[in-house]
Amino acid sequence: MRKPLRILIVDDDHRMARTLMDILNVKGYQADAVFSGEEALQKVKAISYDCVLSDIKMPEIDGVELFREIKAEQPDLSVVLMTAYAGDKLVTEGLKEGAIASLTKPIDIDIMLSFLSSLRKERVIVIVDDDPAFCNTLGDILKTRNFAVIEIGDPWDLEEVIKDDGRMIVLLDMKLNGIDGLDVLQDIRKRWPKLPVILVTGYREKMAQSIKKALKISAYTCLYKPLQIEELIRILTDIHHTELGKILDRGSGK
Repeated sequence: MRKPLRILIVDDDHRMARTLMDILNVKGYQADAVFSGEEALQKVKAISYDCVLSDIKMPEIDGVELFREIKAEQPDLSVVLMTAYAGDKLVTEGLKEGAIASLTKPIDIDIMLSFLSSLRKERVIVIVDDDPAFCNTLGDILKTRNFAVIEIGDPWDLEEVIKDDGRMIVLLDMKLNGIDGLDVLQDIRKRWPKLPVILVTGYREKMAQSIKKALKISAYTCLYKPLQIEELIRILTDIHHTELGKILDRGSGK
């Protein structure tokens, strides 16, 4: 049985924080509540959380400053901001800097639970590369960072594994046994228009024109071999957080 997600609620409104904590605990999550940014920073240093739900307007350390300090130490930790003020400048700042999304008070519990349900789902990376050693090595690294991994040598096998449910990200090599990665990407865009695709190549100059065309049809970015793993993890996390934020945006009608 999978462990329940650990959620930290941060709000100087004690009643609000305790109410959200009680609801989440009843729904099967492990939720804690604290009432200031200082307490939150102490908590995240002591306990491994999956998500922080933080109010914006708090004395001393506001929600955005709290987010910045958390991001500096734990960039993978999901942070959602809460506010009673639509259009708050602090919310705009936080979203620009990488907070997943904002929830407007009073909190829509169904939207919040839908978001947390998606957060619980495993993140899946599909590596499309004809080099088995590269696939195996990268796959092993990603698994240690809590990603599920699917390795594919033939890009035309994608149809058998892709589920366009917001959990999958494709790492696509641009040269596959004589197959142009651009052709593969064009096929992906026809079938799964919103599927995040990161290009990978060891041929920076040779593939420059194909990469330029691929970026125009919404490839997320291109990374060059040998891969910088921390950069890859950062990009994967950014994409994952963006997809999670879309759930809250759809639920709030944005």
